[in-house]
Amino acid sequence: MMRESKVTNLVSGNDSDPTAVRIALKIAKRLVQESSKEGFLQQTLPDLLNTLGSQFGGLVSQRNGTWDCDYWVGPQQPLPVGLIGEAIDQSSIRTSSQWCVAPLPIHSRIGSIPIEGVRTASALVIEMTDSQGHDPHNEELIQATTSLLAGALQRIHIQQQQGRRIEQLAAVLSAAAEWQQLDDDEALLHKIADTATAILKCERASIFLWDRRRRMLIGRPALGIEGGVLEVDDDAGVVGEVLATGEWKVWNGGSDDESRVNRKVDEKLEFQTRSLVAVPMSSGRGDLIGVFEAINAKDDDFEHEDAVVLADLAKHAAVAIESLRTRKRLTADRDRLVDDAAATASLIGEHSSVENVRKQAAKVARTELSVLVLGKNGTGKEVLARMIHYQSDRRNGPFIAVNCAALVETLLESELFGHEKGAFTDANQSRSGKFELASGGTLFLDEVGDMSPGGQAKLLRVLEDKVVVRVGGSKTIPVDVRVIAATNQPLESMIAEKRFREDLFFRLNVVSLTLPPLAERGNDVLLLANHFTEQFCYQIGRQVPQYSESAKDALLTHAWPGNIRELRNTIERVCYLCSEDVVGVEDLMLGGTTTGSTAAVTGHIKSPALTEATKEFQVEHIQRAIASCGGNMTDAASRLGLHRSNLYRKMRQLGMATSSSDDD
Repeated sequence: MMRESKVTNLVSGNDSDPTAVRIALKIAKRLVQESSKEGFLQQTLPDLLNTLGSQFGGLVSQRNGTWDCDYWVGPQQPLPVGLIGEAIDQSSIRTSSQWCVAPLPIHSRIGSIPIEGVRTASALVIEMTDSQGHDPHNEELIQATTSLLAGALQRIHIQQQQGRRIEQLAAVLSAAAEWQQLDDDEALLHKIADTATAILKCERASIFLWDRRRRMLIGRPALGIEGGVLEVDDDAGVVGEVLATGEWKVWNGGSDDESRVNRKVDEKLEFQTRSLVAVPMSSGRGDLIGVFEAINAKDDDFEHEDAVVLADLAKHAAVAIESLRTRKRLTADRDRLVDDAAATASLIGEHSSVENVRKQAAKVARTELSVLVLGKNGTGKEVLARMIHYQSDRRNGPFIAVNCAALVETLLESELFGHEKGAFTDANQSRSGKFELASGGTLFLDEVGDMSPGGQAKLLRVLEDKVVVRVGGSKTIPVDVRVIAATNQPLESMIAEKRFREDLFFRLNVVSLTLPPLAERGNDVLLLANHFTEQFCYQIGRQVPQYSESAKDALLTHAWPGNIRELRNTIERVCYLCSEDVVGVEDLMLGGTTTGSTAAVTGHIKSPALTEATKEFQVEHIQRAIASCGGNMTDAASRLGLHRSNLYRKMRQLGMATSSSDDD
């Protein structure tokens, strides 16, 4: 708001003139009431002309070499163009027998606010009598009036400019947020161009990215060009000027040098450029990466304000383009790492039992079902869990493995669910638990059968509620985790003995997969041996040796009580210690147990009595059958050729744990 004292001070040399003060007050009042130029002139000019002793006149401005009326009071008459031009050129009031023309002064700033952009020449044209036109006092009053009018109009211009600037910035920020959601180069560039044409009210916009090596500017989108890509030399036209100087450029046809425009581009696009604004695009490090160009302003020529807005768009566009490039590069790196990890998590083997497990795992991987993996130690339960993870939709998420047997109950809750700072002694900072770390991926709970009863209860709660509460905290933290559990324990027997929760078993055992012992997989032993041999030889940089027939027989007849883990360790030892091109049976250093009648019993190793050996074999055979059937006693009995009650009776005779007292 313009105060009265400030307004009257604008009337240079006429502070005490009551008419000048009255004009100033009228202008100030209208300036408060009207925020648009049109409304202000409509409300103000009739009173001003009347105060100056005239009924007709108006405000005119120069546009594109001609004089147009901004607002006119009374019947429209031919403008005194010559008189107007003379007044503007001499920056003074000029009069004729009918007209008085007073140029509006052009201020570089209003108070502390600078006025930017091209300022249009304007004049107050008044139809007056000869005596009015030559009255020195009246000329002073007209001069004061035009000064006040110019100041008021320029304040309105600043307010409108600031309002447009706020709207444009809001539109730029909104558009920039949308750009960050796009994952396709072409869609992003089109969206940026569409935003520029909408905000600047122009016909077209293009982004020219700089190919430094080829010294070319690659323009996209390029309407009318096959493939939507336009290539131009990096020193051609206005965009070349911008790239060379790092400064924005404006070109308007009819008033600027025609040679600055690259008309070859117009010919390719079958397009006519009438006006153009271009600004540089820089990376976050300040390096030039291209030029942002807008073509053909719809309403008028491009001005300084348009370059400012386009520069704002260019900053956010450069960030969006670099961000998309970074996301694509990181995504490609992630996919490569995931593919490499998935390649190492394959279930190797051609045995029918392994093939069946592989098929079932592929089916269940595409679901969100919980999986229970059964099998002896060293059979590859974690490898199977990883394979399921990498074949699922969670493959890009984390795979977190936890050995439940290694966690005492006092640490279990903190390890799985995390803790807050100060929750217990030595809790010096907050820590995320395994469930939080695995969110969005897979949590593998190995040896879940060894978990304490208290730990089982806490695990069941999390699996049902899908939220965790850190130790020492009260906030519930939602977790999106797929759980794969594994054990070498007979869980159904443990349930009967009250050592494992039945409700947790059913929660984990939605799908059950059983891995057979290595000794039951036939020629898979050789396949795995060759796989590990190639792997370790690659790591240590030696030629892959071959296995003699006797070595192969030894591998096939060995009992492998440690299963695949034992085989892997054996092959690793061979690769490091055997320097020959052919591995013999003595290089394997197997010793101990074998699986066939060909097993040699060395004289210095004490063998158990036949009765004891038979008992151990029966116990192991029954345990293997139960494990392979996922703890299902009926199926295990059928596989052993026994009735279910007979199986229980036999297990008690052998001193094995049983969940039934029924001998029938």
